[in-house]
Amino acid sequence: MTDDHDQTDDQADDRRTLGPADVASELLDDWRYLMGALHARFETGDFATGLRLVADIGGSAEAAGHHPDLDLRYPFVTVRLTSHDVGGVTLRDVRLAREITDHAGRLGATPRPEEVRVVEWALDTRAHADVAAFWAAVLGRPVPEGDDDALADPDGTGLGVWFQEAPDATSTVDNPPEQRWHVDVSVPSEVAERRVQEVVAAGGTLISDARKPSFWVLADAHGNQACICTSIGSTEEVPVDRTGDGTDS
Repeated sequence: MTDDHDQTDDQADDRRTLGPADVASELLDDWRYLMGALHARFETGDFATGLRLVADIGGSAEAAGHHPDLDLRYPFVTVRLTSHDVGGVTLRDVRLAREITDHAGRLGATPRPEEVRVVEWALDTRAHADVAAFWAAVLGRPVPEGDDDALADPDGTGLGVWFQEAPDATSTVDNPPEQRWHVDVSVPSEVAERRVQEVVAAGGTLISDARKPSFWVLADAHGNQACICTSIGSTEEVPVDRTGDGTDS
């Protein structure tokens, strides 16, 4: 009876979604939590090593019955882990992440967590229900149900699209806006301030850092805006490395 009870508890734990603070406590040095998933990039140096790493990851994924999204390029492999059945990161992802790190280490692949990123396009709109079906049709995606403010990405293209409530967005076809789309780029928390500085150095203007370290708003010379974002929300406390050397300060 105890064994059955323990197994039930384990199954429940495997379905519990983890937030940024939970992931940080797991000390997955090679991985970063961005937009509800674990992300890693491993520099392989050549295609053959990348293929071997993908094959090793595939073996672990099949054994676990849990499958990541993989992107194999000549010099690197990127990995995205999430539990689709619960819509977030779980301990299943944490366990597989550790195995993938071990595979990469045995092959001599170098982790590059500072290079992972997630890009989303956000449309400022006063009523996303008025335009969601249009953009779903344009992009060939399912129409969102109910109050869902994002377009699903069933093919795993990696391009997120969502609708941001903006009551003052009063544009119409006859009265087009100067800008209603903006890009959200999510980066590891230890990279964010450096990325903001690089954008400013490239001619950008910092519009607002009132919500940092959650996000910064910047604009180009014509006023087009973009946000540099992290996984740190207003209610979540996650340690931020501000030294740039990967150690906590």
